[in-house]
Amino acid sequence: MVLLLFVDLDPDLAALEPLGGFFVLRTAVSTRGTQATLKKAYTAARIDPYGDVYADPITFRVRKVALSLRAPEDRIAASIAHQALAARLWSIALGSAALCGHVPDLEPGLLHWDPDAGAPDDLWLAEVRMLPASAIDEVVREGHLVPLAAALRSRYGISAGLLRGNAGSALAGAVRQLDRWARAGGRTDVADRARGIAAGLFSHPDLADTLDPATGRRRSCCLYYRLPGGGLCGDCCFDRPPTRREGPDERH
Repeated sequence: MVLLLFVDLDPDLAALEPLGGFFVLRTAVSTRGTQATLKKAYTAARIDPYGDVYADPITFRVRKVALSLRAPEDRIAASIAHQALAARLWSIALGSAALCGHVPDLEPGLLHWDPDAGAPDDLWLAEVRMLPASAIDEVVREGHLVPLAAALRSRYGISAGLLRGNAGSALAGAVRQLDRWARAGGRTDVADRARGIAAGLFSHPDLADTLDPATGRRRSCCLYYRLPGGGLCGDCCFDRPPTRREGPDERH
């Protein structure tokens, strides 16, 4: 058992809490051992992790999501787990950049993750180091989404286009939540900064063309409709759930 002492090491991280659960980032000091860092999650060998939740965090998390949602295929659960984690990472970084003018260093070796927790994903930092807001692409996309996508593609055969769509959808969702919060509180400056930062991020080839600029809808499918009673997401590329014959538009 690992004991953690959660501490508030930086007031800017505390300022993110009113934005909602996806923006919260705790800081912690472990009193014994370590739990799973995202660095370990991205590099761990694929095993059957029933005995140790932290031995292969990605496989454990996908299994947990699959059981919770009764997913008929592991790759559906992997897609949903991927989008949820991407949403957490984008929300933390974009919220900090728009509200405070800098981003926490989310270096995968410092960022801890409990794959056995509920939603939104439970993340905490072992050390707080602030970086310029301009580092957001390096921090999130390069530091996390690239190795996470590589791990999921190798394990579950998910298309690169689907994962890029998940990343774009997660970023757009963070922008919408920031916009709602900022406008409700009269902070249009925060909303403007969030949209401006996101526009720059969407110019990268990994994110460009993942969403329809006119409608904000995805150009790829996250496979959520294939869950029992799943239906369509709010930004789904489909107007109705496709039949099995039609198949999902995953955009390889």
